[in-house]
Amino acid sequence: MVIMTPKNDDDVCQETCVHTHITNKLKEKILNTEELQDMANLFKILGDHTRIRILNALYHSELCVCDLVDLLQMNQSAISHQLRILRTSKVVKHRKEGKNVFYSLVDHHIFSLLDLGTEHVREENTSK
Repeated sequence: MVIMTPKNDDDVCQETCVHTHITNKLKEKILNTEELQDMANLFKILGDHTRIRILNALYHSELCVCDLVDLLQMNQSAISHQLRILRTSKVVKHRKEGKNVFYSLVDHHIFSLLDLGTEHVREENTSK
């Protein structure tokens, strides 16, 4: 099924003109196809409600799986499944201590993404 949207002249240029002085410079700066795919995959990983809940908790503290189960009121298998996805995607890291496994955010980039997301959401909510 194809959904047709009405053409809005505000969304397209009314005449064709390419600003080559700009586009030529950008061709050197924009990400390549592989980097863009990696970024899309990262945002897909971050786009899951359960994983964001886990990341929000780990933003504040390193936690073991049992802590996450208690904090998020979810079963251990569901938490472990999501943590496996986050670990494989290099968003979280883990360490073993005896029989427990502790998780934390992998680096400052993930903290920054969560900071920016939080700032954006809170800014959006205050402007309503």
